[in-house]
Amino acid sequence: MTDAPIATDAAWKTINSLRVLAMDAVQQANSGHPGTPMALAPVAYVLFRRHLKHAPHAPEWADRDRFVLSCGHASMLLYGALHLSGYDLPLAEIKNFRQWGSKTPGHPERGHTVGVETTTGPLGQGVGNGVGMAIAERMLRDQYGADVCDHRTWVLCSDGDLMEGVASEAASLAGHLKLDRLTVIWDDNKITIDGRTDLCFSEDVAARFAAYGWHVLHVRDGNDLDDIDTALTQAAAHKDAPTLIVLRTIIGDPAPTKRDSSKAHGEPLGADEITRTKALLDWPTEPFHVAPEAYTEMAPLVERGKVLVGEWEARMAAHSQAEAFRAQLAGTLPEGWDSGLPDLSEQSLATRQASQQALAALAPVVPGLAGGSADLGGSNGTNITFGDVFSATSTGPRFHWGIREHGMAATLNGMACHGGVRPYGATFLVFADYCKPSIRLAALMGLPVTYVFTHDSIGVGEDGPTHQPIEHLAMLRGIPNLVTLRPADAAETVAAWRTAMLRTSGPTALILTRQKLPALARRSDAVAETARGGYILHEPATAPKAIVLTTGSEAHVATAAAATLEADGIPTRVVSMPSWELFAAQDAAWRERVLPAAITARVSIEAALTFGWSRWIGDRGIALGIDHFGASAPGDRLFQEFGFTPACVVDAVRSLV
Repeated sequence: MTDAPIATDAAWKTINSLRVLAMDAVQQANSGHPGTPMALAPVAYVLFRRHLKHAPHAPEWADRDRFVLSCGHASMLLYGALHLSGYDLPLAEIKNFRQWGSKTPGHPERGHTVGVETTTGPLGQGVGNGVGMAIAERMLRDQYGADVCDHRTWVLCSDGDLMEGVASEAASLAGHLKLDRLTVIWDDNKITIDGRTDLCFSEDVAARFAAYGWHVLHVRDGNDLDDIDTALTQAAAHKDAPTLIVLRTIIGDPAPTKRDSSKAHGEPLGADEITRTKALLDWPTEPFHVAPEAYTEMAPLVERGKVLVGEWEARMAAHSQAEAFRAQLAGTLPEGWDSGLPDLSEQSLATRQASQQALAALAPVVPGLAGGSADLGGSNGTNITFGDVFSATSTGPRFHWGIREHGMAATLNGMACHGGVRPYGATFLVFADYCKPSIRLAALMGLPVTYVFTHDSIGVGEDGPTHQPIEHLAMLRGIPNLVTLRPADAAETVAAWRTAMLRTSGPTALILTRQKLPALARRSDAVAETARGGYILHEPATAPKAIVLTTGSEAHVATAAAATLEADGIPTRVVSMPSWELFAAQDAAWRERVLPAAITARVSIEAALTFGWSRWIGDRGIALGIDHFGASAPGDRLFQEFGFTPACVVDAVRSLV
């Protein structure tokens, strides 16, 4: 951004201030990773001071460059850079590193620390997030124009990031899509916690990325500010491909005995080593000393940011779609957005088919709704005809993620972090295992990502136990802040999509069937109660003596059983519980209305693990489920063999009443 000389005394005072803050913060906390921030201080300085388009006074400014520290263990590098750049992160917070209530947790957390774009720590995730951010920027730039959306994504990653498979999946996708506003800087320090990387990692990373279709640059010395500056400039100028900068550093530099050693990676340097390092730097021994020249050197960033934001606001004021752009960035749904959702109350469909109809109705009216399937679009019901496919030459809202579930999920998080996009991704429920680390982070960050998981049970049938997800509902329900919805028929599926679209502070997983389900009889207004997580699907003519709780494809089994029980003089209520999380969030009055404490004869039926149902059926209740793996056979036969029949429900209720 400037042609001024770079390797000045003030520049090195700033770099060494970053190094000292990292050393002292980790030492005081007696916990953390000092070596990587020390080695990366030069590139952080050059990037933040000369290349990153940002506004410390307005950290949420929509047209800022996105910076992702994928190697989240190096969090003190980011905290130090934010502090010196003028963000609202005072030195007191640096001193409180990794402590209770601080704004400087061990790994960066989105929404917790100003200037942190995404939560990183699990390695490789930040690379995927960066790919998603670059996708979102391209989509919005194409939609609204470069005068209001024109920024880059910069990712700083480690050896460990590039060992993780999620980074490979995301990088492969980025190369295919030619995301030329994405630059990944690889800290090639050849050290991990266990020792040198050649213990387990000897591939040619640069050649791998070149094969993905990336532009690859090399900086041979991580302390060469001019070479770093040149590489960042070339990366920003390169077209038609993302850029990988291979940055050779020495971890812990310039610590005299622990540099270039795993001892500088995951533990404090020690008081003696810090003293000796400060002597080499001609630095005061007092902890957390920041050179006054460092503050002076970085001070222009605040004023520069004010100018950038002011110029952008002026362009926005003249923009014909400014109001729509701001609303889309805020995730605001337009008035009447759900009026076109289909009424499927009398349709017998697989819930994946009902989901496809709902998605097709939402896609044209929900701004930024974008996504697709991991090579299973026809099976997942995400093959809709609205808009173009996102590719190297098109920015349509439909995505072919390829067989990259882990990379897909990490990319979805980046799209949501960027803002202006409501992403969704789809695959079979059994492959939620591949998505789980990213789902967890979406829940931790409160991102409104929607997952479409189909083929939800032993109803998958002939594909056998490898594809029959008997334990996955329990896994998903165990993730805090994730809402899991397993609708019982087509009408509930439409209501589930409506619920997902209204969620703004966390992800939603839709759990859908392969097989056709009958349309359920219910009160005309009852399907809207899907949003409450649990409601009375069937009420007997007289006061119920028992309750059957159910989700998804087993609901029609439960209602058939209730009819038999009523004929036998056992009036039975059927409760549909598509979402445990939403039901648990209701007030006590609603929960008591649906599940009266006085009715202790309760049976649950769900074609999944029985784990967790005791919360709803109590100690006396009976949980009908499958606590073992399935088998290869037609789905109907498996439901019979494993006891998902009206007769089994009837027998269980009778044993309790």
